[in-house]
Amino acid sequence: MREVISTPNAPQAIGTYSQAVRFGNTVYLSGQIALIPESMELAEGDIAVRIHQVFKNLSAVCDAAGGCLQDIVKLNIFLTDMSHFAKVNEIMAEYFQEPYPARAAVAVKELPKGTDVEMDGVMALSSY
Repeated sequence: MREVISTPNAPQAIGTYSQAVRFGNTVYLSGQIALIPESMELAEGDIAVRIHQVFKNLSAVCDAAGGCLQDIVKLNIFLTDMSHFAKVNEIMAEYFQEPYPARAAVAVKELPKGTDVEMDGVMALSSY
């Protein structure tokens, strides 16, 4: 049975999707951009500020599902400029320890709200 995961600690959906959906011990995390949950405005500043906000948003959804970032087994990163790839790696190391999740980093033309980074993922919970 599918269970919708929702938390006010992450941005509310801006379309026809759920923040996450749990099926058994697997949680499918929708894409998160650098929206600040309280204002639903994009975090201002350089790319590092937005990358941190994306990880904070993902973390809030993971927590609501009963897990944490370290439970993510697959992470997808979408960037409008691949020159930010090294910065993503640097900041990701602040949020994850080995074993790191499987990962893809993809260059895209544009992202919602005109932002430059989005991430989604799949989380595996050890107990459900």
